[in-house]
Amino acid sequence: MHRSPLQRALLASAVTAALVVGTTAGLARADSPAKPVSPVIMINKAAATTPIETTPLRGPLSMLSGSGGNITVLSGKQGKLMVDAGIAVSRPRIEAALTAISNAPVKYLINTHYHWDHTDGNPWVHDDGATIIATAGTAARVSKSIRVDDWDFTFPPLPAGGVPTEILKANKIYHFDGQTVEVVLVDPAHTDTDLYVVFKEANVAALGDLFWNGVYPFIDNENGGGIDGMIKADDAILARLKDDVILAPGHGPVGTKKQFREFRDMLAGVRDKVAALKKQGKSRDEVVAAKPTAQYDAVYGHFVIDPDFFTRIVYDGLK
Repeated sequence: MHRSPLQRALLASAVTAALVVGTTAGLARADSPAKPVSPVIMINKAAATTPIETTPLRGPLSMLSGSGGNITVLSGKQGKLMVDAGIAVSRPRIEAALTAISNAPVKYLINTHYHWDHTDGNPWVHDDGATIIATAGTAARVSKSIRVDDWDFTFPPLPAGGVPTEILKANKIYHFDGQTVEVVLVDPAHTDTDLYVVFKEANVAALGDLFWNGVYPFIDNENGGGIDGMIKADDAILARLKDDVILAPGHGPVGTKKQFREFRDMLAGVRDKVAALKKQGKSRDEVVAAKPTAQYDAVYGHFVIDPDFFTRIVYDGLK
């Protein structure tokens, strides 16, 4: 299976972290086990050195990977339009990758949702002259400290320049460098701030974290997300995509509609198994022990969200 530069770096970091925790735990008293490292710390550390990989999509579109969430770039005579901004520590490598595509300035940045691995680069992209577009929920969440217990991390607010200023309350169509750019808002799914972007003429879609290609997704139950909303949103997106669409996922390699459908079916399959066990009165730990993701682990179980973590997310998100 193809892994992105960041996935490879994170796997190496995870092994190192496990060795460190295991060593220190052996030295610690039994009643004071070593505290696991927050995935946010691991992801930021990996992004600080991971090379940025550029993958051509179709026509004037490319995908940059290696800085948290994937970044989609439309480049032409009018300038550049970006979808998501990655993590701030990657700025030098992202700017170099953008320049390698063309010398055109970034005019617009669209945030698919509020999570830091898609918005942390907002301030420098704004400083470079871009107008930032997002939902009202994204603008509100990046303006204040946000605690995500599942990540064991409190995210600080972005500087004022990184807060989106063009706020979308409904779907909107932009015309940029020969492309009809359709920005589509969705009901709560991965978070309660999600949108996705379709480049009509190129038949390319940037789906943000509504699609994780080949890896289990994080779903932000604490901030409006949920497994049922994720499946509902993906069903609606699948219904409108052409069969030969090229997909830029939030995480993982460039994808196809077939891979996106398989991802959606995995979500539904795990949801149904976890729901059945929960209905039987099983505790979260008992459901995790039952391994409801087992048939999917060979494909999706090799990233930050491991099978047990994903099972807990699904369990907690079921109402």
